[in-house]
Amino acid sequence: MSTQRKLFWIAILYFAEGFPFGLVVDNLPVYFRAHGVSLQAIGMLSVLGLPWSLKVFWAPLVDRFGERRHWITAALVVMAFATAAIPLTDASAPGTVLFGLVLTLTIASATQDIAIDAYTISLLAPGEEGVANGVRVSAYRAALIVGGGALVILAGWIGWSLLYWTAAAILLTLAAAARLAPPIVIVRTPAADWWRAFVAWLARPGAAAVLAFVLLYKLGDASMGPMVKPFWIDRGLSVEEIGFVSTTLGVAASVASALAGGVFTSRVGIFRALWMLGLLQAVSNLGYAAVAAAHGGRIAIYAASLLESFAGGLGTAAFLAFLMHVCEREQAATQYALLSALFGFTRSLAGAVSGLGASRLGYAPYFAVTFALALPAYALLPWLRPWIHDRPPRA
Repeated sequence: MSTQRKLFWIAILYFAEGFPFGLVVDNLPVYFRAHGVSLQAIGMLSVLGLPWSLKVFWAPLVDRFGERRHWITAALVVMAFATAAIPLTDASAPGTVLFGLVLTLTIASATQDIAIDAYTISLLAPGEEGVANGVRVSAYRAALIVGGGALVILAGWIGWSLLYWTAAAILLTLAAAARLAPPIVIVRTPAADWWRAFVAWLARPGAAAVLAFVLLYKLGDASMGPMVKPFWIDRGLSVEEIGFVSTTLGVAASVASALAGGVFTSRVGIFRALWMLGLLQAVSNLGYAAVAAAHGGRIAIYAASLLESFAGGLGTAAFLAFLMHVCEREQAATQYALLSALFGFTRSLAGAVSGLGASRLGYAPYFAVTFALALPAYALLPWLRPWIHDRPPRA
């Protein structure tokens, strides 16, 4: 199969992965608030999103049973019916049924994520991870916009019921497309051999360094992210400006950089891309530190935001390529789910303490500290080298 055809299917599948996440995270809170639901009840959505963090516990089922295409298709069908049923309930007084539908949606979405990631790892040949992850990030971002902001705008024209039925139709269309994806044959071993192989993967020389690297690589980025928008508010930016910078300029910059970072990673190799693009990602935090220290105006804040979004996209492309590269085809669902759970843990923990750090230190010193937090990961690179089998760099 040609690389171009693989990239086509990756774009379809990661649009399918991002679309329900956009529905739950960006669309449903607006839907509930528009129907007068309390902020406390809306906050429960965070609890209903736990399946995305806990998916590692049922990822072995995707590895051990069935074809990954069928898992993807079935999950999309379940999500379509759950989404179509949402407007049939009373949104102004959400109860067990409505929250049950949302929980069904997030469990199916998390299961689909497991299967799509495993399918993609099995689909790609060594050396294709970089450009594939550029396409992956771009398709996922596009789906977030469609599932979130674009459908919210559409609600003002066609109403909420028709909006969710339209979303359900999109999910069914994606299910039909996923059913047509090229089959990938995975040779499965007996359960006892599978578990022994998984333990052997965790016991490989340098495995502890790999797991620590996954925890640390995005630490600086994850530590600064939650404080960026409060910084904008405190510097006098309006809600409209924040929306324009984050959803228009920021998305455009991150999509462009993801594609560029993917191509760069494929050309120079994953190992070199990790430290080269990762350092750019870390240095971009100093842009915000400089703006905060110098009390820069709107133009300076816009510039810092674009730099951070662009550099973050570059680092993400290399990082995701690395995650896919170190997973084995036979256990891709479980191994990738474990690595992504570690990454998610870092994001949650860093976000939880970011407010305390910014309030104690002030914005400028705290943003400088987040740059320093990004550096320990690079001390682990020598132990990662044996795990990465790059093709010779392209001329």
